[in-house]
Amino acid sequence: MSEGSLEAPTRHPVAWRDPDFYDEEKLDAEARRIFDICHGCRRCFNLCDSFPKLFDLIDDSESGELDTVDSSEFKPVVDGCTLCDMCFLTKCPYVPPHEFNLDFPHLMLRYRAIEHRKGEVGFAARQMTETDRNGRMASIAPSLVNWASGRGNSLTRPALETLADIHRDAYLPKFHSPTFAARSKTEIPDVNSNAPAFGREAVIYATCFANYNEPQIGTAARSILAHNGVATEVVYPSCCGMPQLEQGDLARVAETAVKVAAEMRPYVDAGKAVIALTPSCALMLKFEWPLLVPEDDNVKALSSAARDIDEYIVDIAKTEGLTEGLRPLDGGVALHLPCHSRAQNIGQKSAEMLRLIPDIELTVIERCSGHGGSWGVTKENFETALKVGKPVARQARQTEQKYVASGCPLAGAHILQGMERVDGEALVPETANHPIEILAKAYGL
Repeated sequence: MSEGSLEAPTRHPVAWRDPDFYDEEKLDAEARRIFDICHGCRRCFNLCDSFPKLFDLIDDSESGELDTVDSSEFKPVVDGCTLCDMCFLTKCPYVPPHEFNLDFPHLMLRYRAIEHRKGEVGFAARQMTETDRNGRMASIAPSLVNWASGRGNSLTRPALETLADIHRDAYLPKFHSPTFAARSKTEIPDVNSNAPAFGREAVIYATCFANYNEPQIGTAARSILAHNGVATEVVYPSCCGMPQLEQGDLARVAETAVKVAAEMRPYVDAGKAVIALTPSCALMLKFEWPLLVPEDDNVKALSSAARDIDEYIVDIAKTEGLTEGLRPLDGGVALHLPCHSRAQNIGQKSAEMLRLIPDIELTVIERCSGHGGSWGVTKENFETALKVGKPVARQARQTEQKYVASGCPLAGAHILQGMERVDGEALVPETANHPIEILAKAYGL
């Protein structure tokens, strides 16, 4: 075996059903093995907050080595991980099949699974992951919820910070009614029979975020697909479980995977692609679910059929060709590539897609925004999240482009908050767009 991870990285299934997975002594031994390798390497020092915390912890110990660090001090290292997978995929030279067999994100996931089993995940943190319940409730009176959650609301946000540990300055997603799934039943775009790709059929997996928070992403995606001859149906069995994965509730994520994959199997068997509207959800369907329930045939089939929306549009462009009619934009685009998009190993599909727009002025930013799902909105992590994402915010602001876009809507909003804090004369856009919205604008849809 050669050094340098010259082979393609491979991922082992998560052994969450094995009792040894929850054995804290065995976990500690594995953590010390991995932490010692990381301490000697340090290639990941600038990726997230976990590695600086780990290196400082060891460097400041009595011996300057791991042997004088108490295991009780590992928790800040665990809490600093956002499970972005960038260390595994882009930095670490010791991932499988290397003999060191190093998988730092899955080590952090194992820690969190044990914390979850021991009941150490706080009440507020658990409630934040209930995206379907929260979305259904908020959709009853979205105006009231959006008012209460709005930044600058001096009446509600301090209380929310106290009760739910959500930083009072952190942007929180807005809610809408009706949901994207509900709208799709009546708002059915006409399929362009003259399009080169006419005859394709696909299923749009709405995702909790597009369904409840930004239905315009789904509307834009469906309109573009119809314009390019693709007949679509919108389905939303439930959230993909990424929020629960972040908290270590692996049994629930596995249950969700089995349930949703079984419901989606008829579409897959009919030869339809399953299109996810956000990269985190695409990552779950493609990679995370098969690692949790590798024996489930429905999950395997869904994994093979799953596509990111930008990936699917690029495939149309390369295979049949897009329908004509794309026009230049009225300004340039600063495009952020989210970690969970990069973790899919599909290349810069958002950038490829936007370069289909004539004369586009595009700046691509391939670095972590710092948000990390629900991690970046908490009182403890919000300022750190802005610090991690500062290089992205600085670059986005320096480009002075009219549009800021990211495949991850949470990352996009977080980048705008970071841009507000960066010195400079350029104005910050009011909103960040999903790349599919930018393409829809160029089509005039």
